[in-house]
Amino acid sequence: MEEALAALADPACGGQALFLGVVRNEFQGRESVGLEYDAHVLLAEREFRRIGDEIRLEFGVRHVVMVHRTGRLALGEASVLVGVAAPHRHAALDACEAAIDRLKGRAPIFKRELWADGDSAWHGEPGGPPVAP
Repeated sequence: MEEALAALADPACGGQALFLGVVRNEFQGRESVGLEYDAHVLLAEREFRRIGDEIRLEFGVRHVVMVHRTGRLALGEASVLVGVAAPHRHAALDACEAAIDRLKGRAPIFKRELWADGDSAWHGEPGGPPVAP
């Protein structure tokens, strides 16, 4: 979090927007005990850069930070952080929402839901077919 905030620091930016995604205790009506993430890291980093470039151009923001964790995460742990800094708050807020939506839709990051009953399911690769959201 501190590194992300430091990357957004800019005296020309009066607006900073942050999105922090955390592991919740249910998904699709089932009790969840955690998540596991896997990723094609090089492809994900490349896509993060593309998204950041798009967001800067489209919304006129100065800085974009995107971080996504991999591995097993417990309830309440942060899985993804998106931060944006812009001269004005409206651009920062709109850009932050667009950035997380694009990251979730395009980055090759795969999630396995760990349900309380011991069952699990991957969303996308690597362990099987996608599960409908």
